[in-house]
Amino acid sequence: MELSKSKANVISSLSSKKMRIKHGLFLAEGEKCVLDMLDAYQVEYIVATPEWIERNIRRLKIPDTQIFEAHLNEIRKMSSLSTPSQVMAIFKMPGNEMPEIKQDKLYLLLDGVQDPGNLGTIIRTCDWFGVDTIFASDSTVDAFNPKTVQSTMGSLKRVKVYYTDLRCLIERYPDMPVYGTVLDGRNIYKMNLKDFGFIVMGNEGNGITDSIKNKIKIPLLIPPYDKDSHAESLNVAIATAVVLSTFRFG
Repeated sequence: MELSKSKANVISSLSSKKMRIKHGLFLAEGEKCVLDMLDAYQVEYIVATPEWIERNIRRLKIPDTQIFEAHLNEIRKMSSLSTPSQVMAIFKMPGNEMPEIKQDKLYLLLDGVQDPGNLGTIIRTCDWFGVDTIFASDSTVDAFNPKTVQSTMGSLKRVKVYYTDLRCLIERYPDMPVYGTVLDGRNIYKMNLKDFGFIVMGNEGNGITDSIKNKIKIPLLIPPYDKDSHAESLNVAIATAVVLSTFRFG
């Protein structure tokens, strides 16, 4: 089927969080991302070049009425990528119902992460290290921002992100260990870390907010190799990878 102008306008608008909420839809781009997420979220429709559809029609397993053709120059106009792919999928937004907290699991809490690429990389990193649930503050960038979705490379299929009041969440589970990376923390490599609890990571520039920092029970520090000469800080996505790797493998 040929893509209508009205559908094209809706797709173009999904770069805006306001419009994603209005339509209840989000956009995924790229073959790997689209195919990985097909069985994790409800598909509204798929837009692709005729050539891509011909090669992949049997893998889609959705009705023909949900598959629309568009030439690459048309996709480019709707895409959030500098180099658009031949396929994009429009999915229905999932609900934000809070899952049951299991006190023998490890959870990541994100306090004000702003960059879509950082969030996408963090989601992908959680997928690698077996953390399947992230809780994020309302000040954290939307997990369904197209750049975030693209950066996850399909890991949104396995890692779910829920937006909530982190302070209230921590207070509801007083027996859970609460770890957080702060400049005056203890050397993470010398700590006896548990394989369950909340790990808090903060904003790229300002770190963890005071209200959440006050709830941290076990402050952690990733020490620099050279104490006298080093970068001011680590990128939050890199720091998350270091922390999760240390929790999982010591």
